[in-house]
Amino acid sequence: MADKIVIDAGHNGLSDPGAVYNGRRESDDALRLAMAVGEILSRNGYEIVYTRTGNLNQSVTQKAKLANDADADLFISIHRNMGTYPEQYNGVQTLIYDREGIKQPMAEAINRNLEGLGFRNINVDLRPDLAVLRRTEMPALLLEVGFIDSEGDNKLFDNRFEEIAQAIADAIMDTLDAADDDDANPLRYTYRPPYFLETPNQTASSPPSNETPAPLYRVQVGAFHNLQNAIELEQELKLLGYNTWIVTV
Repeated sequence: MADKIVIDAGHNGLSDPGAVYNGRRESDDALRLAMAVGEILSRNGYEIVYTRTGNLNQSVTQKAKLANDADADLFISIHRNMGTYPEQYNGVQTLIYDREGIKQPMAEAINRNLEGLGFRNINVDLRPDLAVLRRTEMPALLLEVGFIDSEGDNKLFDNRFEEIAQAIADAIMDTLDAADDDDANPLRYTYRPPYFLETPNQTASSPPSNETPAPLYRVQVGAFHNLQNAIELEQELKLLGYNTWIVTV
């Protein structure tokens, strides 16, 4: 059994409210649901650590560091999704770094349980670019619990809120119980740098002066609305030996 679970309410409610639709803020919905899921898990004997219990200026890398410093066994980040225009999409989706270990079966169990409450089950998707999935040293899942710009999803979220919290907690507990019965139970994994980074400090030789210079290709590794998140990623890349800069678009 995983002894310690970090529950993250997505975004921070101050500098980063997440998606906002008709005055409804993702950070508020995420906090409410994170606290409800954590309470259920706590009643069932799990040690729960929250990344936040209110609104505070907190970056995604600080969330991951909190989980790593707590030596947690599992990280669950709760969010709401949003389309490019209202009513474009609806449904639940769970994001993971890779399909190793317990992440895939737990993500599938969460989606199935929420589908049973009326949500459309979109999929389990790989998102190795997300800091809370990439920088955490334990299995990590990011839950997108419906679209905040979908009236149907919002009605489900509000009218079946307690059932949603229970469905998520049940999927977590059931998957952990099944893993405890499996002798090959790789709950933890080792931190890996971003999948899109190659060996640092590789430079091409300068072409002879009488030859046309080779084209220059740029690779973007992140895009953020929150400047602090951009700064923290830039610092990490510099530690890995890359030349980096931040531009505003």
